[in-house]
Amino acid sequence: MDTDRAETGRPRSTSEPRLRVGAPAVAPSPGSAVRRWIPRAVAAVTALCAIVVQAQGHVGLPFTHIVTIEAKMASKADYFEDPEVQRLLVRHGFRVHITRMGSRGIAAQSYDGYDVVFPSGQPAADLITRKRAAEGHPATTYRPFVSPIVLGTYREYAETLQDAGIATPLPGVPAGQKPLYYSLDMQKFLQASADGRRWDRLGIDRHGIHNGNKVLAQTSDICEANSAGTYLGLVSYVWNHDNIPQSPAEAAQFADRIRLLLNDQGMPSSEKNETYVSAEGKSIAPIAVIYEHQFLAHQIDTQADTGHLDDERVLLYPSVRFVTEPQLIALTPAGDRLGDLISTDPALQQRAMELGFRVRDAEGASATSDALTRFLTDHHIQAPVLSDDDTKAVLPRLDLLEKMIETVGDCAPVAQSATSGGEAP
Repeated sequence: MDTDRAETGRPRSTSEPRLRVGAPAVAPSPGSAVRRWIPRAVAAVTALCAIVVQAQGHVGLPFTHIVTIEAKMASKADYFEDPEVQRLLVRHGFRVHITRMGSRGIAAQSYDGYDVVFPSGQPAADLITRKRAAEGHPATTYRPFVSPIVLGTYREYAETLQDAGIATPLPGVPAGQKPLYYSLDMQKFLQASADGRRWDRLGIDRHGIHNGNKVLAQTSDICEANSAGTYLGLVSYVWNHDNIPQSPAEAAQFADRIRLLLNDQGMPSSEKNETYVSAEGKSIAPIAVIYEHQFLAHQIDTQADTGHLDDERVLLYPSVRFVTEPQLIALTPAGDRLGDLISTDPALQQRAMELGFRVRDAEGASATSDALTRFLTDHHIQAPVLSDDDTKAVLPRLDLLEKMIETVGDCAPVAQSATSGGEAP
């Protein structure tokens, strides 16, 4: 608005301005300075609060100390890299900085400067806790959720295995849908690998695919990944008639028997799930050893993004099963607080289930598969219906499993102090 016209009703004069030389400056009154400062301060505080509320949902967070947790993690870093988990952790005063590597790689390296390590299974966790104990630094472990070892494949390959009598669809398929889950007869599957059966000879061409490669499952690097080491133990258990080695000599013998079943896959990659869900996955690794939660998370995301399932990708559940127990190992008091939080906080437990994990209840009881089934059903996703009659595999004693891993993968040994004595389930 034209100020002169508003105050006098006359248009502003366009004559030359007059300068009054020597006129004393007029100091503003204290009251006017305060009046000018207050609106600016209020605006700044309001803007700050708005930013904080939008980013974190908690007005007081900028004035709360945020603890940065230094962590080494394997595949379960997926959980901590989820934006919703990160938001929930910040509300509790935590931010997690992750160094990713395989579970066995975590066990083989130094933990200096880290608050937690999170291998994906008990063998690597036992290596770490025993090493810590030998060094006089006991560590606390937390088991917030579990995730079975499974074999991710594609519908044409699952149906080919079904035609050959090696795989069977699991029950509970909703009307009008194709099965997402199959039971894999491990003895027949391994026998097909040992006999050198190839996909073409097994009948994959009937499903419009040409593949002359051997029938086998591909793993991540056995020298690094818990999933690969666990699958080795699973294969050994089946191939040796539900037995485990009892001595180093037997462990080497068992490993030699199954070496060819595992080493025909060629150069292993660091993370099979990334390949499996990629567009090129079917041509690179028709069957990949992954974790159940990775497949379920993919289906949950696909359903949310597109309104339908990815029925091209399916799961094979080994008829002989071993449920992996990822263990968060706290090395500092801050790590202890984080481990307790993710094991007991309802919102963080709920989010873990939404990411496909079978979550343990706050009292540490067995994983609540029923809750996961309800969640999947409510989101129009088939839930796996597993039989209690399936054989439960037993892994060798920890030092003997290590001996088998070293033999099959030609791996460098982990520190001896971490492998002496005791048994791993």
